[in-house]
Amino acid sequence: GHAKPPRSYRSCVSSDSHRGAREQEKSPPGRRRLRAMANTTDPLARSIHGTNPQNLVETITRAKIYDMPYWKEKCFGVSAETLVDLATDLRCFGGIHGGNNKATDFLCLTLKMLQIQPEREIVVEFIKNEDYKYVRALGAFYLRLTCAPLEIYQYLEPLLNDSRKLRYNSPQGKFSVRHVDEFVYDLLSKDYVCDIALPRIPHRQVLETAGQIEPRRSSLEDEPDADTDVQDAERDPDDDKKRRARETSGEPGESQPEKRLKA
Repeated sequence: GHAKPPRSYRSCVSSDSHRGAREQEKSPPGRRRLRAMANTTDPLARSIHGTNPQNLVETITRAKIYDMPYWKEKCFGVSAETLVDLATDLRCFGGIHGGNNKATDFLCLTLKMLQIQPEREIVVEFIKNEDYKYVRALGAFYLRLTCAPLEIYQYLEPLLNDSRKLRYNSPQGKFSVRHVDEFVYDLLSKDYVCDIALPRIPHRQVLETAGQIEPRRSSLEDEPDADTDVQDAERDPDDDKKRRARETSGEPGESQPEKRLKA
């Protein structure tokens, strides 16, 4: 028969084959390719603020999002159309939370939007959606990250009149009650929201002074004056009748200018 290879050679081949099998089982090429596809920005996406849109989320935060089961199971192969269904299922918002530093579903969908870069019309529809408050919050957050200052003020300021409650998942992993207008105010005034650094925008007063934006009108200015309504309601109708009677008959009580004209 044939001579057997040296024992050392057999052991090397055996160990190498076992190691390769373990590596293939642990991370097969197909799975690696799928993971790379899931974490890659759409090649047709435009750069935002001079960079890859995903770079608006810090590297460490992105890595935590990529590790989330929600990202791997729900966000793979998501299009702008299917994104709406995921957004309507949101039940809270927040960034990184808990002792294990997990990313919220809200943060996962934010990164997915940066990846696939939905059309502006879709983002605006998110913001104008009055049925699903977390869809509105998601659209507002994405627009704040990606758009120019004038568009940010144009689309977000009307949301300051939305006082609906939101569930906020804090960094400590505890839930608290926030409101849509609070969240939008943070987007317009703070540097960090949901563990993402917001691109800097000029203060509104600067844009007003430059004539680029109209002074903001509060919704309260459009409401009728409550004091005037109360005064009108309390006025005695008989007083109006007596005043009109004096004006037509010239009886005492007419004004001094009217007396001089008659004289």
